Amino acid sequence: MFFVARAVARLGDTMLPVALAAGMLQHGYGAGAVGLAMAATAAAFAGLVVFGGVIADRFSTRRLMIGADLVRLVTQALTAVLFCAGHVVLWEICVIGVVNGTAGAVFQPGVASTVPRLAADVQGANGAIRIAESAAQLAGPALAGVLVGLAAPGGVFAAHAATYGISALCLLLLRLPPPAPATGPPRHGTGAFRADLAEGWHEFRSRTWMWAVIAVWCLYMVAVWGPSVPLVATEVVQRHGAGAYGLVNSALGAGTVVGGLVALRLRPRRMLRAGAIALTGFPAFPATVGLGLDVPAMAAGAAVAGAGMSFWGVMWATSVQTQVAPDVLNRIHAYDVAGSLAMMPVGQALAGPAASALGAHRVLLVSSGVSVVVAAALLSVRAVRDLVRVDPAPVGAVPREPAGRARG
Repeated sequence: MFFVARAVARLGDTMLPVALAAGMLQHGYGAGAVGLAMAATAAAFAGLVVFGGVIADRFSTRRLMIGADLVRLVTQALTAVLFCAGHVVLWEICVIGVVNGTAGAVFQPGVASTVPRLAADVQGANGAIRIAESAAQLAGPALAGVLVGLAAPGGVFAAHAATYGISALCLLLLRLPPPAPATGPPRHGTGAFRADLAEGWHEFRSRTWMWAVIAVWCLYMVAVWGPSVPLVATEVVQRHGAGAYGLVNSALGAGTVVGGLVALRLRPRRMLRAGAIALTGFPAFPATVGLGLDVPAMAAGAAVAGAGMSFWGVMWATSVQTQVAPDVLNRIHAYDVAGSLAMMPVGQALAGPAASALGAHRVLLVSSGVSVVVAAALLSVRAVRDLVRVDPAPVGAVPREPAGRARG
């Protein structure tokens, strides 16, 4: 059920950039508006996910995730109505994005703690979920391109809303084993909430390998991923049409399937080192678009980038889930996600002004160069490149905190 929920939700999420780019351009907006619409969701998510982590450690993660899915079912259905009616106002789309981001902030922390409760082989489970999400990414953009042609962008938003409904249903049917017992007595009240936040922050910053990766990832988000998403979308749609953008994104999904399959088989002792090496393939994606190459070349670059990102994602998720005690995992994951995405809305919001000043193709080429720097920076940190894998206890057993966890 969890596998299907993640795959279906990812299917809808990969349709969204196509719908936003095509729909906003159709109603007279440009790359800057597309970037702002995406940034609204990302900013709310990054700003609130830390609080979502504390809430997830206090309440049923499954119920929180179901509630978040139902909220997004309603918001995306409303978006579909607005686009179908031709009433598309930027600030309204941004407000809906903020609500979606808030719901995502409540949903996401539970993902990290759910996987170890369901699977003895955490890396294998993460690899399988990555493959499912990647298969969805392979199909989602292409499906969105078809729906844009047949039913206009509003139809894509309606389909996106339906994916949240299916995800909520799967999570409703899911039965989880009981969580590991907490290491201390329960705390209540506002002061306890602040104490939980502080404890999560202490656990996060005490691990050099974790905060070092997040620090590097801030650069990646503001200079690489943040501007690349809206600029790639608008560049490809304007030059080659929504169908071509769907094809390029599908190639990205195919690459991530390959990366997930490799992560199922390859079990490196130093997982983050292997993941950082795999990231050296990402520059091919923004570079091929920035150079104005044809659609097959852009698709090839996207496939290489997707494989590297997927393999890194499995290595990183597994490291976090196996190196951190379960009673603080939701909060640690929330700080991880918040730090990872904190700069993405900045990069998305600056994408339009940077493209106007320098040209979109130059911004994408700069992003390609910075992504090389990111991989090199990760490998330069000893705590990152030398972190040794930890194999978790079987499902149902009380996991032990890895030795030396306080210093990573």
